[in-house]
Amino acid sequence: MIEGSMKARLFATAAILWTYGCGPAAAESVLPVAPNDPRAITVRGQGDGRADDTDAIQRALDAARDKTGHGIVFLPSGRYRLTRTVVVPAGVRIFGVGPTRPVLVLGANTPGFQSGVSTMVVFAGGDQYNVGKVPVPVPTVVPRDKIVRDANSGTFYSSMSNVDVEIGPGNPAAAAVRFRMAQHAFLSHMDFRLGSAFAGVYQAGNVMENVHFHGGRYGIVTEKTSPAWQFTLIDSSFDGQRDAAIREHEVDLTLVNVAIRDTPVGIEIDRGYGDSLWGKDVRFENVSRAGVIISNEKNVFTQIGFENALASNSPVFARFRDSGRTVEGKGRAYKVASFSYGLAVPELGRTGDYATEADIQPLPAMPAPRPPAIRDLPPVAEWTDVRSLGVVGDGQADDTAAIQRAIDGHRVLYFPTGFYKVTDSLKLRPDTVLIGLHPAITQFYIPDNNPRHAGLGTVLPIIESPRGGDNILSGLGLFTGRVNPRASALLWRSGENSLVEDVKIMGGGGTPTADDKPLGTQSAHSGDPVADGRWDAQYPSIWVTDGGGGTFADVWSPNTFAQAGFYVTDTSTPGHVYEMSVEHHARNEIVLDNVRNWEFLAPQTEQEVGDGPNAISLEIRNSRNLLFANYHGYRVTRSYHPARSAVKLFNSGDIRFRNVHVNAESGYATCDDEGCGTFLRASKYPFENAIEDLSHKLVVREREFAKLDVGPADRSIVAALSGMAKVDKLEEGFWSISGAAVDADGALYFIDRRFQRIYRWTEAKGLEIVRDQPLDPVNLAVDGSGHLLVLSSLGAKATVYSLDPAGPKDQLTLIKPTPVRAASGARTLLPVNWWNNGEFRDQLDHKTYEFTTLAEMFARDAGTPKAQEYVSPDGSIALPAFRVWQQGPTDHVGWRWSDSLNANGFVSGKQGDRLFVTNGSENVTYSGTVGPGGTLTDLKPFANRGGESVAVAGDGRVFVANGQVFVYGADGKELGRIDVPDRPLQLIFGGRDRRTLFILTHHALYAVTP
Repeated sequence: MIEGSMKARLFATAAILWTYGCGPAAAESVLPVAPNDPRAITVRGQGDGRADDTDAIQRALDAARDKTGHGIVFLPSGRYRLTRTVVVPAGVRIFGVGPTRPVLVLGANTPGFQSGVSTMVVFAGGDQYNVGKVPVPVPTVVPRDKIVRDANSGTFYSSMSNVDVEIGPGNPAAAAVRFRMAQHAFLSHMDFRLGSAFAGVYQAGNVMENVHFHGGRYGIVTEKTSPAWQFTLIDSSFDGQRDAAIREHEVDLTLVNVAIRDTPVGIEIDRGYGDSLWGKDVRFENVSRAGVIISNEKNVFTQIGFENALASNSPVFARFRDSGRTVEGKGRAYKVASFSYGLAVPELGRTGDYATEADIQPLPAMPAPRPPAIRDLPPVAEWTDVRSLGVVGDGQADDTAAIQRAIDGHRVLYFPTGFYKVTDSLKLRPDTVLIGLHPAITQFYIPDNNPRHAGLGTVLPIIESPRGGDNILSGLGLFTGRVNPRASALLWRSGENSLVEDVKIMGGGGTPTADDKPLGTQSAHSGDPVADGRWDAQYPSIWVTDGGGGTFADVWSPNTFAQAGFYVTDTSTPGHVYEMSVEHHARNEIVLDNVRNWEFLAPQTEQEVGDGPNAISLEIRNSRNLLFANYHGYRVTRSYHPARSAVKLFNSGDIRFRNVHVNAESGYATCDDEGCGTFLRASKYPFENAIEDLSHKLVVREREFAKLDVGPADRSIVAALSGMAKVDKLEEGFWSISGAAVDADGALYFIDRRFQRIYRWTEAKGLEIVRDQPLDPVNLAVDGSGHLLVLSSLGAKATVYSLDPAGPKDQLTLIKPTPVRAASGARTLLPVNWWNNGEFRDQLDHKTYEFTTLAEMFARDAGTPKAQEYVSPDGSIALPAFRVWQQGPTDHVGWRWSDSLNANGFVSGKQGDRLFVTNGSENVTYSGTVGPGGTLTDLKPFANRGGESVAVAGDGRVFVANGQVFVYGADGKELGRIDVPDRPLQLIFGGRDRRTLFILTHHALYAVTP
C-alpha cells in the first residue's frame, strides 16, 4: 500500500508538471528570428503552457490562406497547450520562430485522448472532386463530432517545421500529427516527446526530415498515403518505443539515414499486408526482437530492401511473420551491406520468383553516424531579404536586374512570398543560396511570349548554376510561362554537395499564377491539343548537365509545357534524388543520357488522361551505375490509351532496380444519391511492361518486383526457355479489346471499347463486326437463347441491354434493374478481376488496434448482397447491379466506375457453383462460391499470382493472366507457362470443342490449345 501510494503521488506530480509547462527543455530553433514576410500570420497566444491556446492557433491557421488558397503561419517560441484538435487548412505552412522551438503541449489526462486514436494536429484537404459533403470524415478529431475533410491526393504544400510536440501522461490514445499528404509537403526539424501516447504521427505522407521520436507505443503508425505514393523519412531517429518504432503497410516507406534504438521492433509491416520498403544507411541499436518484421511473404507487393544497414545488440535483422523464418545478424555488431526479399527477376525477358538476399558482415564496432543526407540551410543571420535590395516581387515589375545584382553582391538571399518577374537568365555565383518558405506563392516566373525566350535558339533557363558550384535552392517555385520555346526552369551544373530542396516547377495541379489566369489561356484552336496547349514546346524543366550533380529532395515537376520534367545529361558527378514527383508531360517524365553514379530513391511519375497517353515514365540512354529504389510508374485510372513500357533502356547497363511498382489503380471518396463512401478502381491501361530494353529487344512483364540487376550494356543475354505451348495470332490492329464472352457453339464475342465495336470471331468466318453503334459497350455475356447481354457505361450510372447478334442492327432491348430473385436458377455474372483496397478510410480498428486486411476487405465486398440485378430477357443469366460511382461532371463527360465496369470480363455460375476470380490489389487468385444476391463467398486463396484474368479448362486446370499465362493444376500446383507476344488481358475458353483458349491483348487476339 505504501509503494502504491508513493507511485500515485509521483504520477500526480508528473501530471501537474506536464500540465503547467515544466516538461523537458525545448530544442534549439533553426529559425531564431522570424523571416520578414508581410503576408505571414503570427499566432497571438499565451504560450505559457498553462492557458488553452487551441483557439488562438486555429484562428491564425484559418486566417492564413490568401486568394490562391495558400499561406504561412509563424508560431513564436513558447509552450502552447492544446485541448482539442487543431486543423491545418490545405496549402498552409507552419513555421516555429524564435530562440527556442515552440512546443505544442497536450496536458496530462486531456479529455478525448484516452481511447481509440486522437490527433492533436490534423492536416486537412480540400473538396477535390466537388462532392460537397465530406464523404469520409477524419475519425481521429477531438471532439469526435467535428467534421474534417482529410488531406487527399489533391492536397499540396502543407507543412510544419521547427515545432516540437510533448504529450503528457494519461493520454494513451494520443497521436501528435495526422499528415496524409499528397505532394510537396513535409514535417521537419521536430522532436516528438510522446511518453505513454499511441504515436507521434498517425497517417503519414510525402517527406519528413530531421524528426525525432522519443517514447510512445509507436513513433509512426501509417498505411497507404492518400494518393498511394511514397513516404520518405530522412535524417531522423526513434528511441524508446514500447512496441515498434514504425508500424506500417503499403506506405512505400523509404528511409535515408535513420536511427532506431531501444525498442523491440524497428519496422513492423502489418498482418496480411506487404510494403515497398527501402532503407539506406539505417542503424538498429538495441532492437531486441527484429529490425524488420515482414508479412505476406509470397506476395508481389512485399518488396523489402536495405543497403548499408548497421546493427548492434540486435540479434535478428529480419523476421518473417507468416513462416516464422528469421535472418540472423552476425555478432554483437554487424553490417548488412545489402538485403532484398521479394519477387526477384533474374534477367530481362524473364519472369520472377521469390528470393532472399542477405549480405551480412560482422563488425568489430559500430562506425560513427554518417553526415546528414540533407545539408542545413545557412543560419538566418546570414540571410539577406531581397526586398531590402530593391527587388519588388509584385508580379508586375521586371525584377531581373535587381535579383541579379543581389546575387552578385550577397551569398544568401531570402525571398518573401511574392511573384518575381524574370525576363532573362539569373546566373548564380558558385556559393549562391536562394531561399523561400512556400513555393506556391514564392515564384520566379517568365511572362508569356517573352522576347528573349521566343523563336528557335539554345536554352535560356530562369536560373543557371555554375559548374561545380556549392549552391542551394530551397522553398521556391519556378514557372516558365505558357508560350516561351527557349525556356527552362533550372539549368544545374553545381557539384555533389549542392542541394535543390522543396522546389516546385509550376504547371499542372496546384499552380497559382501571377496573372490569375488558368494555364490553358494560350489556345490556338488548331484542333491539335499539343499545339493548342503548347505542350511539349519548351526545354526540360530541370536540366542537370555538364558535370552537374548533388541532392534533389522533395521536388515536384509537373509542367506539361516542357519536354521533360527532370533531364540529366553528360555527368558522372554523383546525384541523389529523394522523393521526386515528375508528372504530366507529353513525351518523357525523367530522362538520363550519358549519366553515371546516380541514385533515385522514391521517384514517382504520373501520366494524366489528356496530356500523357504517349508519355514514357523513365528513359535511360547510354548510362550506367544507377540505382532506382521504390520507383512508381503510375498512369491515372481514367486512362483510355494503351502504353507499352514504363521504363525504356537504350545502350545502358549496370542498373539496379529495387522495389518496382508500375500501376494504374486508385480510389477516391465521394457522395452520391445513395450516400457517401470510398471507391477503389483499377484501370485497364497501366503500362503493359515495367521495363523495355530497346537495345536487346527484351521486356520485363512483371510490374511488381523487388529486384532486377541489369548487367553491362554490351553483355550477351541467353534466350529464355519458351513456354509450354505455342500461341497463334488470329487477328490484330485493335485499340484495346476485352469484355469477351463465348456462345453455345463456341463463337467468341468481344469489344474494342475505344471504337465501341462488338466483334465476333469463329474459325469458319474469322472476324466479323456485330455492332458498331455509339453505345459504349464494356462487357458481354451470352444468355441461353444466344443473345448478348451488354453492360454499357452510357447513362447516368450504367446501362444494360440485350441484342440478337443475328437480328436487325437497329434493334436492342433495354433491361431495367429489378429486385434480386431468390434461387431463380439463373447463372450469376461476376467480374473476373477485382480491385479492393482501403484507401481514404482508416482501416485501423480503434478498439483492437488491428488493421483490416486486404483479404478481409475483398471478402466483405464480394460477400455483400446486391439489392437489384439485370436479368436477360430469357431469364437465364443475371448481372448483379453493382454500385456505380461517378467522378467528375454528372453528365455524359464524367467517368463511371464499378466492379463490373472495371472488369476485363465476366465469369458465371449458378448458386453453389465454385468460380475462380483474381483480386488485383493482392495479386492473388481466389476460388469462391456463388451465393444469393450476386455474392461470392467462402473465398479461398488459390495462387499467389492474380493479374488481369483467369479461366478454367474442362479438365480443371486453371489459367491465370499475369504478364504471361500461368497454368495451375486443380490442386494449385504450378504446371507451366504459356508465353504470349503481348501482355494477356483476358482469357476465355471457346471454340467448337471448348478447348481453345482465346487470349485477348490490347491490340491482338491470340489462341492456343493447351
